[in-house]
Amino acid sequence: MSFPLLTAMAALPALGAVATAAVPAARRSAAKWLALLVSLATLALAIVVLVRFDPDGDRYQLTESRAWIADFGVRYELGVDGIGVALIALTALLIPFIILAGWHDADPLETGNKRWRPTQGFFALILAVEAMVIISFEATDVFLFYIFFEAMLIPMYFLIGGFGDRAHAGSDENAATQRSYAAVKFLLYNLVGGLIMLAAVIGLYVVAGNFSLQEIAEARANGSLDMATNTERWLFLGFFFAFAVKAPLWPLHTWLPNAMGEATAPVAVLITAVVDKVGTFAMLRFCLQLFPEASKWATPVILVLAVISIIYGALLAVGQRDIKRLVAYASISHFGFIIMGIFAMTSQGQSGATLYMVNHGISTAALMLVAGFLISRRGSRLIADYGGVQKVAPVLAGTFLIGGLATLSLPGLAPFVSEFLVLVGTFARYPVIGIIATFGIVLAALYTLVLYQRTMTGPVKPEVAAMPDLRVRELVVVAPLVVLLIFLGVYPKPLTDIVNPAVKQTMSDVDKKDPQPEVEAAK
Repeated sequence: MSFPLLTAMAALPALGAVATAAVPAARRSAAKWLALLVSLATLALAIVVLVRFDPDGDRYQLTESRAWIADFGVRYELGVDGIGVALIALTALLIPFIILAGWHDADPLETGNKRWRPTQGFFALILAVEAMVIISFEATDVFLFYIFFEAMLIPMYFLIGGFGDRAHAGSDENAATQRSYAAVKFLLYNLVGGLIMLAAVIGLYVVAGNFSLQEIAEARANGSLDMATNTERWLFLGFFFAFAVKAPLWPLHTWLPNAMGEATAPVAVLITAVVDKVGTFAMLRFCLQLFPEASKWATPVILVLAVISIIYGALLAVGQRDIKRLVAYASISHFGFIIMGIFAMTSQGQSGATLYMVNHGISTAALMLVAGFLISRRGSRLIADYGGVQKVAPVLAGTFLIGGLATLSLPGLAPFVSEFLVLVGTFARYPVIGIIATFGIVLAALYTLVLYQRTMTGPVKPEVAAMPDLRVRELVVVAPLVVLLIFLGVYPKPLTDIVNPAVKQTMSDVDKKDPQPEVEAAK
């Protein structure tokens, strides 16, 4: 019997979360180091999975299947395709950096009423989220996926509501109110989406008689399972609604700026670079594979919503005065590109969307974590409170610039490749949508460069005159992300080789072929 590698990769951070939570309160440092070591061990397992995965092999590899709730056809089924492997690698890569960046974010606060925050709880919750996200990327049983899709809301709720940005430390009562509001809004939005999905999951079982993704997809492909058109459409809408909330897609996005604004910078990265990717991943794995005809039926409306997300998110980012909320609205715009690429129904669009999930995770992590280091020094999230930082902290300013340039998809940095593929793939089938979406690139350049100009250039403000540059721990966090942005921007082939075969299979699921060029190539 082969070693259950996928189970081990999810179980390790889960067990690490329990062990970290059990560390005595007086041993805060031990809890931090334990969480970091567990995250590094999980990364090592993810690398093993990446090495063992054969892009040209079976669709789902390293599979595991065991009986679970036999009376209801629920099985413990795991398997990874190229898209899942890429996102698992992203998750395992970012968690150690998130832990390092938040090294002091949960230290006890000596303010006013001397609030005490359980350091070990903070890091245990991060590991718990990692475990649930990884198994969500692995699950090929719809009910198993649903359980962890919803369960991850609980640790995220406590991370947002219980551990806030230190920029609010001077006004404890107001800060606690804002954090509570953001956490409850996050939970309610996602719970509503999850409840609607639960109804669709039950409906799928009634129609198909089991929850196995592979069995249902095969039955649909060979004609042994024939869903009525209206039934398929309603089930698709139930799944898609939950994924659109998680993604988030306009107009279901409003929880994200609050959550990212009130959370610490590492937790904000956990939200948008890791957890939200489960929504877009699930659109590819479940919506397109289980409901191909309904996916094509809904495509025009979804593309319009995606374009609105792109332009709307970018416009609101331009007008932001808060650094973290600016990054949040920029992420809404970027998720619009990802969803547009998925539903463009072209191989370039879906390859670009998958690459965008990975590259957006890296670029947003780089920008938001450096922004967090900046905010922790000044004690303010307001753009107007900064100026001239590049003169007193040039390394901080330089890494902030690279993160910003990656956010606007500058050629030579990783997000450019993915955004270009999304636009090419969309234009090939929906030229008007593709043209409108390009305005998002112009707006991205505007909000990114204006942010850098107002915070990093100009006269040095007295409040930042003594600001220290990046420390060794902070450089360890940022430097690998910058290297990855450059490497994948110049040489994306290792990632595309993993992703492209899975994308071809997804295109086959929906019975779509790439549009042929209108002009024949010269002979």
